Amino acid sequence: MALKYLVKVLEELGLVSLWASTIDVKLLCSQRFVRLFAYGGSTLILVSYLQELGISKEKIGLFMTLTLVGDTAISFVLTLFADALGRKSILALGAILMAASGVIFALFGNYWILLLAAIVGVISPSGNEIGPFRAIEESTLAQLTPAANRGDIYAWYSLIGTAGTAFGLMTAGWVLNYMILDLRWGAIEAYRIVFWAYAAFGILKLCLTLALSRAVELEKKTVPIQDPEAAPLLGDGAEEAEPKKGNWLLSQLPAFSSESRVIVINLCILFALDAFASGLAPLSWVTFFFHEKFHLKEGVLGSLFFTTAIIAAISMLLASSIAKRIGNIQTMVFTHLPSAIFLALIPIPDSVSIAMLFLILRSCTQSMDVAPRSAFLAAVVLPHERTAVMGMVNVAKSLGQSSGPFITGVLAGKGLFWVAFVVAGTLKACYDLGMLAVFKGHKTHDDRAEERRSAEEERLRESEDPDER
Repeated sequence: MALKYLVKVLEELGLVSLWASTIDVKLLCSQRFVRLFAYGGSTLILVSYLQELGISKEKIGLFMTLTLVGDTAISFVLTLFADALGRKSILALGAILMAASGVIFALFGNYWILLLAAIVGVISPSGNEIGPFRAIEESTLAQLTPAANRGDIYAWYSLIGTAGTAFGLMTAGWVLNYMILDLRWGAIEAYRIVFWAYAAFGILKLCLTLALSRAVELEKKTVPIQDPEAAPLLGDGAEEAEPKKGNWLLSQLPAFSSESRVIVINLCILFALDAFASGLAPLSWVTFFFHEKFHLKEGVLGSLFFTTAIIAAISMLLASSIAKRIGNIQTMVFTHLPSAIFLALIPIPDSVSIAMLFLILRSCTQSMDVAPRSAFLAAVVLPHERTAVMGMVNVAKSLGQSSGPFITGVLAGKGLFWVAFVVAGTLKACYDLGMLAVFKGHKTHDDRAEERRSAEEERLRESEDPDER
């Protein structure tokens, strides 16, 4: 009896699905941990590092904005052609660019050189995903995972990444504390050690990418010529995606069904709104806000944001279980809305304890929408569209987010830092209500397939001979 309940708990937590997954799924999750660990460390010090170099808050905000714009362009091209050129190759290229960015940030202090490295390479201003990695990885996970287990796998994929950010923040914070306070190193010298470590993690990620098998690549199926009279009446949507002829480059682009186009447009608008709000309060600016207003040291900052990230990671496990009961969209909205409210409240108190309390309360639900959102996105479009659609959605998010850091930099320079938090929280609440209004009750391809199977089984039962029933 005890074993039965243990298995049930492990199933609810998604550990059974993760254990049964392929080695490629585990490698993709490991890559995400390594990548987000590096992002966490660099994000903790990015604004402080640029300020130590004598760069103004306005130019720091512009730096983040241009970084996101550059990432948008590069990610759009790489994810659009990833299936044609090879997912493994694109992931390896991204890892090389990540390592190169770390080396340049560790060696140079010129604003324009660092800006070029951030735009062309991979540097995260927010501590969240940047570059082509996530869209390709999530599309690959959907391909490698049965539909029934996707929610569990996406939950652990998201949790592992958030845990990586948490440990990166704490590790960088206390290592910097030791170097600056105990070893008496200069701030710039200590910060550059973090970027050398960032480059090393880029190389480690490259090694994990090269270990992936060919199963991660999109399966290219040849469609045989059929007799029109023998063709099925109902297809899977692939018949709308006819191969392109002519220019080789255009032929590598995926085709989209008419239904998917409408869905993608709606998702891009809503996700761009949410991303703009996130851009107003990215992790790098939030850490700087606590550093500047409450004079917290790097070690304390690292521990604070380690705590919030771990809470956010644990909450993701609950999201998968909730989504199985009330659906992906409802889970996304009802868990994300409270975090938007607490985000708007963070700058109001003058007490560091109360501000920390709002930050921690926000972290309790801020990431619970991530896994259901990925599962919904993977299910709502056709399999051959996933990589490109996820890439386009990430591009829309990056474009939406890109202007936010600059606006926050201008507001911070004028002593209006608090406005960014309040506006960000309000816009995120609008996004949540928009998702509920547009997609509540929307049926995915998996839902329709299940309905067809049920209808077919019912028809077969009704057609059986009464004596055999």
